[in-house]
Amino acid sequence: MTPSRRTFIRTLTAASALAVTEAVARPFGPVAPAYIPNLRRVSPNDKIRIATIGMGIQGNYDTQAALRNPDVELVAVADLYDGRLEHAKTAFGKDKNLFASRDFREVLARPDVDAVLVVTPDHWHDHITIEALKAGKHVYCEKPMVQHINEGKPVIDAWKKSGKTMQVGSQRISSSAFQEAKRMVQAGDIGTINYIESNSDRFNAIGAWNYSIPTDASPATLDWDRFLGDAPKHPFDAKRFFRWRNYKDYGTGVAGDLFIHLITGVHFVTNSMGPTRIYSSGNLAYWKDGRDVPDIMTSVMDYPKTAAHDAFQMVLRVNFANAGKISNVTRIIGNEGQIEFSEENLILTKRKLPIAPGYNGYDSFFTFTEPVKEEFKRQYDAKYPPETRVAEPVKEVRFDAPKGEDAHGAHFGDFFKNVRAGSQGTIEDPVFGFRAAAPVLASNESYFQQKVVHWNPETMTMKTGEAPASTVAKKKK
Repeated sequence: MTPSRRTFIRTLTAASALAVTEAVARPFGPVAPAYIPNLRRVSPNDKIRIATIGMGIQGNYDTQAALRNPDVELVAVADLYDGRLEHAKTAFGKDKNLFASRDFREVLARPDVDAVLVVTPDHWHDHITIEALKAGKHVYCEKPMVQHINEGKPVIDAWKKSGKTMQVGSQRISSSAFQEAKRMVQAGDIGTINYIESNSDRFNAIGAWNYSIPTDASPATLDWDRFLGDAPKHPFDAKRFFRWRNYKDYGTGVAGDLFIHLITGVHFVTNSMGPTRIYSSGNLAYWKDGRDVPDIMTSVMDYPKTAAHDAFQMVLRVNFANAGKISNVTRIIGNEGQIEFSEENLILTKRKLPIAPGYNGYDSFFTFTEPVKEEFKRQYDAKYPPETRVAEPVKEVRFDAPKGEDAHGAHFGDFFKNVRAGSQGTIEDPVFGFRAAAPVLASNESYFQQKVVHWNPETMTMKTGEAPASTVAKKKK
């Protein structure tokens, strides 16, 4: 930061500060927030100055991954819990005076912030993202992009109008294994896709979101009312604040937290826009700790034939009570083989049937009369010469990600590259992000409403004739 910029930041007018303070006191009121527009363009040789909004677990990991890229500097953080602000100053501000605030709009008002990382509970994603884009900031928003389906298009509209770069944070697709899977599928290595299955199982308390709660958690040390935002009002509850993923008022359950990674990967590899029909089932089997979202869920999704692929079925599963062997992979199955992959590696298995179908064994051939058997064999031999009766040998190709690969850092690298280029064409832009988020949010809709949800992936709307359900519509306050 140049001295002139430091001076400018220190001398922000009292009127601007007052306007921001009044706006954040009424985050959803009729008065629009006041912004100090960020008119600074990032040149290829400049540092990109970032701010992280939400310094919880993922906020810290995202910040670390972002800073592993060259010429990126953290200048501000926001969080609703004082302890996390203090931790951020220690972890990221040892050699400088890191700006830290409970109020994310104070961060957006800073002209030295080029881009923000939105790493808050899901119910704040759309609000902060839209405000950040209006304030002229580039945005990296954690998955899922939105908490409710009706929030997706407003985010997309705000992004398009802003001209800013926006990336959604499902970083696995920036791994070399996912990119190799995409190359193989597009090359036709497994033939025509007909079925995909993907799972993300766990069996431990922290994996089931029972995160540690600080001993000083209280209404004095955190902003409970601001945390609630437009969610239903509720008395202070530290569990809800620090374990918000367990409650549908603030999170999106296993679908929004884990299905989103699975479906993002599949869409990336197959170039799919999404399913047309979604059905989910599951239950709360093990973690009966007051949460109101399931710990076991399976979703079946029907993908239509498109120019990119034939029709296929996809099954997604999460089981937080899997005490057996856990093998979390995605399997894409075609009529000439399959690809089984995770973030770390990939196995391609090619297997083609012989042209000749064969006969005998568990077959009706043995029930024929002898004359019919002879005639059948004569016709079979004429139709299928010997070379058509032998299948190609099964081929297996293994791909391992390079040692030390940093998919998380690479995902941010794509974001920063596009920020410098003035491009909106990231690997996971808001249109891609919403096409991945909507089906998993529909999975929740199906589970809680016990119905099949019909979706139009091209127009990104509920199909005609489907009445909007209570969990999809979200009343703004």
